[in-house]
Amino acid sequence: MSTSLAIGAHVDQEDPIAEAAARGTTVIQMFLGSPQSFKGPVVAYEGGAEKLRADAEAAGLSIYVHAPYIINVATTNNRVRIPSRKLLQKHVDAAAEIGAKGLVVHGGHVDKAAEDPELLATGFDNWRKAIEATDLKLPLLIENTAGGDHAMTRHLDRIKQVWEAIAQAAGSDNVGFCLDTCHAHAGGNALETVVDDVRAITGRIDLVHANDSRDEFNSGADRHANFGNGKIDPDLLAQVIRDAGAPVVCETPGGAAEHTTDFAWLRERL
Repeated sequence: MSTSLAIGAHVDQEDPIAEAAARGTTVIQMFLGSPQSFKGPVVAYEGGAEKLRADAEAAGLSIYVHAPYIINVATTNNRVRIPSRKLLQKHVDAAAEIGAKGLVVHGGHVDKAAEDPELLATGFDNWRKAIEATDLKLPLLIENTAGGDHAMTRHLDRIKQVWEAIAQAAGSDNVGFCLDTCHAHAGGNALETVVDDVRAITGRIDLVHANDSRDEFNSGADRHANFGNGKIDPDLLAQVIRDAGAPVVCETPGGAAEHTTDFAWLRERL
């Protein structure tokens, strides 16, 4: 199974078809618009959403969309939470229009002291409310994050509480998980067992963000590195990707040349 895993990369959104061809891959991830803006999604591809969908289908290309980083549906700050929920729906709609296989979104965080159980409980319940309020036209893939004491999806116990909250929402069967290897390592989750640990909580891993880490275990730093240039043991990194058995998106630095090198490095170890 591992040798036939689809391995691709996060690419520029202007011409993802050409970016995929340059890397010799059938799976890519892209943004729709700015990752740091509440302005809403934009399809940069010439010909728009319909043309991108048709061209991707013709090329046999699977597209994943990464939602803006600023989306935080868990926060107790309504001035962020409510625009985040609206933006999430807009990106769900836009990703569905281009025929994306899933929309990746970060778990977010609550704003004050992480040890306040009441605030954390509100954050988990805000995830339930967000799922109930969103018309999920495609799988929503919640990603584990690297840092932040107030984070919803850095540590396994928090991921479990997010999942327990989401399970009560209508539409929760369309919520999946995106496992980021750099984030897991930097977030302090043992890579030796992380696939089993996550599956025990979520029942699924739908996508892997395969990244080496520039920083040490449990550093809390989200800094990706090309394979073999970071602090994650190469065999362990390959083991996580093999065990997860899901499509792979490399969010490693560089362009087509660097990504092609990363693909080869990974395939050799799979």
